[in-house]
Amino acid sequence: MTDRMDCFYCRDNLQGKKYVTKESKHVCVRCFDKLCANTCAECRRPIGADAKELNHKNRHWHEDCFRCAKCYKPLANEPFCARDDGKIMCGKCNSREDGARCQACYKVVMPGTQNVEYKNKVWHEECFTCFDCKQPIGSKSFLTKGDDIYCAPCHEKKFAKHCFGCKEAITTGGISYQNQPWHSDCFVCRTCKKALAGTSFTSHEDAVYCVDCYKTSVAKKCNGCQNPITGFGRGTNVVNYEGHSWHEYCFNCKKCSLSLANKRFVINGEDVYCPDCAKKL
Repeated sequence: MTDRMDCFYCRDNLQGKKYVTKESKHVCVRCFDKLCANTCAECRRPIGADAKELNHKNRHWHEDCFRCAKCYKPLANEPFCARDDGKIMCGKCNSREDGARCQACYKVVMPGTQNVEYKNKVWHEECFTCFDCKQPIGSKSFLTKGDDIYCAPCHEKKFAKHCFGCKEAITTGGISYQNQPWHSDCFVCRTCKKALAGTSFTSHEDAVYCVDCYKTSVAKKCNGCQNPITGFGRGTNVVNYEGHSWHEYCFNCKKCSLSLANKRFVINGEDVYCPDCAKKL
């Protein structure tokens, strides 16, 4: 003869009946559903003894109620994420909620998809396009103007300075002379084609010359010493008179060698004299 086993709550005999053991207490199905069953976090109904129950962090669900809060996909046998607001989501929907948004289309950039990051901002690869031609930039080089992004050719066409010599765009480096931009390779001596960037040079009639070519090809000859008047060094100051030119330091009286710069003088043939020496001729 077996011991009698009764429901802890209603005291009905459980012999031959279905029952549930709850905290070492035997409970009939009816009392369990009424007094002991956990409440489903989704539908707020009791999770009966005959129902399959799922739990996570002290929360309970019917198996059919354990679904993604966004797409309603059943998650009983799937990976899931429990969010701080209490919602349960599948991995895909959770990524959409928390993922960075594309700066162009404002849709979520899903983890693992091709994207472009620049200055803490992110774009879908296909959304990262040139502001001007609208073509995807991909892995090609690009430049910015304000908040706008340009491929190199469009930026060059729209914003780059153009060389005064070859008229092509200056993309890097370059020099400026008399408010005109030049490629360093284009800024050369008119005569010998030597590059003039970083060297001494002078200009004559809208052309530039290195010092040597200016001396031999362009510079006037001093009427005194017959050397070129270059404007460099001691030859900075020049005296001009009736088509003739002198270094200032060469403009001296032929007889007494007195400097005649800014003084009265007398021309006799190719020679210059002070007034006193001219009287003695």
